Amino acid sequence: MAAAPAPTPAPDSRRWLYRALDAVERAGNKLPDPAALFLVAMLLTWAASWLLSGVAFTEIDPRNNEPLRVRNMLEGTSLTAFMSEMVRTFVNFPPLGVVLVAMLGLGVAEHVGFIKAALRAVLAITPRVLLTPSVVAVGVLSHVAVDAGYVLVIPLGGVIFYAAGRHPLAGIAAAFAGVSGGFSATLFLPSSLDPLLAGLTQTAAHLRDASVVINPLNNFYFTSASTFLVVLIGWVLTDLVIEPRLRNTAVDGDPAQLPTLETLTSAERRGLWAAAAAMLVAAALFVLTLRPETSPWRFADTGELTHARAPLMQSIVGLIFVFFLIPGVVFGYTSGSVKTHRDVVAAMSKAMSGMGYYVVMAFFCAQFIYAFGQSNIGALLAIKGAQALRDSGLAMSVTLVGIVLLSGSVNLLIGSASAKWALIGAIMVPMLMELGVSPDLTQAAYRVGDSSTNIITPLMPYFPLIVVFCQRYVKASGIGTLLALMLPFSVTLLVLWTSFLLGFWALGIPLGIGSSYEYLPSGG
Repeated sequence: MAAAPAPTPAPDSRRWLYRALDAVERAGNKLPDPAALFLVAMLLTWAASWLLSGVAFTEIDPRNNEPLRVRNMLEGTSLTAFMSEMVRTFVNFPPLGVVLVAMLGLGVAEHVGFIKAALRAVLAITPRVLLTPSVVAVGVLSHVAVDAGYVLVIPLGGVIFYAAGRHPLAGIAAAFAGVSGGFSATLFLPSSLDPLLAGLTQTAAHLRDASVVINPLNNFYFTSASTFLVVLIGWVLTDLVIEPRLRNTAVDGDPAQLPTLETLTSAERRGLWAAAAAMLVAAALFVLTLRPETSPWRFADTGELTHARAPLMQSIVGLIFVFFLIPGVVFGYTSGSVKTHRDVVAAMSKAMSGMGYYVVMAFFCAQFIYAFGQSNIGALLAIKGAQALRDSGLAMSVTLVGIVLLSGSVNLLIGSASAKWALIGAIMVPMLMELGVSPDLTQAAYRVGDSSTNIITPLMPYFPLIVVFCQRYVKASGIGTLLALMLPFSVTLLVLWTSFLLGFWALGIPLGIGSSYEYLPSGG
């Protein structure tokens, strides 16, 4: 194999970019862990509530039409209430159950080999001309399995490109763009991220109006349409920008150690056919239960299936659990990766064992949001921020762009999507509700900013893993290599996806099921 060419000095513009990103990385590494960050935020909330509790504010609390008062969370009654509610606050934290229940079903599908086999089957039969868009699309589709795409699809992207005689780093970049850059896109299948973010949005909205109910699929139409935009961007940039740039980058990894695209075994093929049949039968039976006008899945008062309080909409997480558990179990028994029911339980246990960190973070996040809401500081910031925005006279389109840019900037320092939204959503959602902007639109703007910069933040938990995938093929690969690969995707996604959202808003195209663009107070 030819030796790698001597590295060409980076242009001044790229050296400046690397210095800027290095500064961001150093600053981000000094931040506490997200769990500790929520603890610090809660302590700061307590201190601020003590300082502001004696201040007389003229702002009217829309929840009771009385002058807003900040509650001192360090008072004896407030502290005892906080302690007595601690367990209930944690257990009732909306995103906690969403993630854990969804992961039980997804964990089985992943650990018995169903998800990996299905992805290999799809990509192995893809025509060469459609290789790039297929890799990006599969990356987007992998979101239904939460983070499985990072450890399954991205390395497979490199393997498939290398097997096709194309540069493997281009395959990794295309897969990374789909998995992480398109994290808020959905290929017609909801993921656990949808109800997770909706739960946080509803919690934030209740700081302004406790009657607000957020549909778990409130951004579903927008994120489904966004898939085509993400795939198109990934396709064009990979083939016309990324891969041509890699022509002089030699693949100098050890040939004996380079990963290969394993063909499906006969047992895996049998398992996939059986799993597909089981999914079709289950889906058909499920659709039949939806058809009757008296279906128990419908909202009793109106007969709607898509009403936010309809049992169907309330069961999204449970349906994700069932519709991955069924094919996972069928695949496992048919392919031989599952021998007894104990293997299924072991797969669930393995999935839960990986959620320990999330549970810790969720505990501190729940306590922070409780203290933030009870102190009324969130309501005060929302009202004052809304007044400042109203007085500034900024167009709503400019405000939406500001939310996208804020989300993208915070993303460079905090890797977890739910952690970021819990922090900034508690302020942005009620603040924009004061201006008549619906929580659905605010959440959609956040998702655009969050996804667009996922792929250029070294603080994203899987970023070092992607660097390792690159080093299998090009030994000199580092953080700068991956940043240079992904920066064109990030900038393009940020600009075009934001424009796409503004187009949805301007044309009045529904963002999702039960969504709206305007917020009208109860009784208003």
